[in-house]
Amino acid sequence: MSDFRYYRPSNFPPVVKYLIIVNVVVFAAQYLLDSRLDITTHFALWPIGSPPFRAYQIFTHMFTHGGLWHILFNMYALWMFGRILEGVWSAKRFLNFYLICGIGAAAAHLAVQYYTGGFAPVVGASGAIMGLLAAFGYLFPNTELYILFIPFPIKAKWAVIGYIAIDLFGGFANFSGDNIAHFAHLGGALTGFLLVLLWNKNNRRRFY
Repeated sequence: MSDFRYYRPSNFPPVVKYLIIVNVVVFAAQYLLDSRLDITTHFALWPIGSPPFRAYQIFTHMFTHGGLWHILFNMYALWMFGRILEGVWSAKRFLNFYLICGIGAAAAHLAVQYYTGGFAPVVGASGAIMGLLAAFGYLFPNTELYILFIPFPIKAKWAVIGYIAIDLFGGFANFSGDNIAHFAHLGGALTGFLLVLLWNKNNRRRFY
């Protein structure tokens, strides 16, 4: 039985704070040391069977980023949704959830890449973040969110469905020049939804 308890959310609960710190430190190392140590190549997730692939990349890819806007957006989303979820759950449960969603995102990306023959590596916390968004939309479906460039609030459940629809379209349309790992996003969202559904199976409490 999942223990869902409500806490007044802290601005920076410990796991969210340390995840942001680790991401920022790794990004700084990429920026400062890539030319000598090739950190991005070593930490990015490469296709299974390719020469650069290492098993640890299933974990490390979620702490690397492809640019300043990439990490800023992901860390803002981690703070916005993560601080609520860490308060509802606990530090340990939240950390497990976040990491499992990131691994689920990696698994989905690798599976699709295997069948499509793609070779590009993937970096970023977006898959884990999509898991947080899916969990937030499930637990707080009627919470109103303000989305960038949309001048009116949208309920969390519709925002989640909208993001998933965009990734489904982008993943199957496969536009030239699209460098977004849509199926990693979808894998993270699906993992997050299934995990919170499992945890909540015997606890019918919902949050609004």
